[in-house]
Amino acid sequence: MSLAELIDSHSHLGFSDFGADREAVIERARAAGVAEIVCVGAGHDLTSAEEALALARSRPFVHAVVGIHPHDAARAPAGALERIEALCAEEEVVGVGETGLDFHYHHSPRDVQERLFREFVALARRVKLPLVVHVREAHDRALAVLREEHAADVGGVIHCFTGGPAEAKAYADLGFHLSFSGIITFRNAVEVRAACAWAPSERVLVETDAPYLAPLPHRGKRNEPAWVTDVARTVALQQRLSYEDVARITTRNARRLFGIVDPEARRKRLAYPIRDSLYLNLTNRCTLACRFCGKFVDFTVRGHYLKLGRDPDLGDLRDAIAAAGPERYAEIVFCGYGEPTLRLGVLLTLARELKAHGATLRINTDGLANLVYGRDVTPDFAGLIDRLSVSLNAPDAETYARHCPSRYGAAAWPAVKEFILLAKRHVPDVTATAVALPDLDLEACRRVAEVELGVKFRAREYNRMG
Repeated sequence: MSLAELIDSHSHLGFSDFGADREAVIERARAAGVAEIVCVGAGHDLTSAEEALALARSRPFVHAVVGIHPHDAARAPAGALERIEALCAEEEVVGVGETGLDFHYHHSPRDVQERLFREFVALARRVKLPLVVHVREAHDRALAVLREEHAADVGGVIHCFTGGPAEAKAYADLGFHLSFSGIITFRNAVEVRAACAWAPSERVLVETDAPYLAPLPHRGKRNEPAWVTDVARTVALQQRLSYEDVARITTRNARRLFGIVDPEARRKRLAYPIRDSLYLNLTNRCTLACRFCGKFVDFTVRGHYLKLGRDPDLGDLRDAIAAAGPERYAEIVFCGYGEPTLRLGVLLTLARELKAHGATLRINTDGLANLVYGRDVTPDFAGLIDRLSVSLNAPDAETYARHCPSRYGAAAWPAVKEFILLAKRHVPDVTATAVALPDLDLEACRRVAEVELGVKFRAREYNRMG
């Protein structure tokens, strides 16, 4: 895309206003350089929240925010918060809202708005998602609620910011972002432009609030995400930056706030190189909770950030492998930050496809797949897998249980050893490994591998993979 990329950080693309020409609207946005769209669903009956989620599921560049607008606070149905909280578990949901206070209109009593606002702040803290906050003529009360409910724990954005520099500073001091809409282009929005001129660039977002608040020169028309470019140009003037600067800065801010991963970065999480091997990250799920596992602190391995919001599908993985150029690597390894055999069907499908092109394949596994599936899976590897690396990690059951707690309890340790013995029949090269923990007897582990099990042994660096 030749244009500087922007993120429309707040639209209502799922609304019926776009029912007749939504695809054309999206095409215009993409043509204008809008790389991502945050779609907010916040109606009283939760239909709009579900529509926003459905739209996000259908397009990787759309992301959902779910909540109940303060106008609808008095009409929120029983169980609404529980349903919103359940939606927040979906990967495509990146924020909670819009919620907040609107004292300009009186569609819901102020005390009802405030009560629901407080409940949404608490919900956001539980699900650890940022807040998308609507405030109109209620800055003092909104700030009080945000402070009293410890909203700074999750942060968020004051969408369609309508205050001046003093309000902007108060929100920024709480760690909140300020999102500027088409209002900033209006001739009478002097205070809003002053707030934008003051605002730290790392706290600024741009939005349309489409279908509302079309910027000049489109005022009076149905707004749409493509017109966020007009907002960005006015923000650039106020911040004394170029349009390209504002696009780069606000896009980075939105990605960081909402946890939006750009497509190229996501591909690199799924297929990542170490030395002359290409590793495939099928899942972050695991059957163990090893006390030395680095993902309990950080998901970074050899400079690769491997956290996944959900298990990638076959299409995602195929795209990532193709982008990485698998023919460039000496081997392809099924090993991410989770147990690859938990996705055995996907693993075997990819293995067959890669083997058809002559790839050398390795699986790094905890050796518990036979317990997971209730059968011997090692025959599935015959003719496909060239190398198998199995995490032994202990010389005896007691040490294993201490270092590698398993949901299978005492059955785990003998299952790992049996898996290794069975795998030898079908995989040409089997190695048992152990992480070199300070209190682990590596020589005892070596004896179990080489003498008892008859396979090779390798000590692995503590808290490292590869």
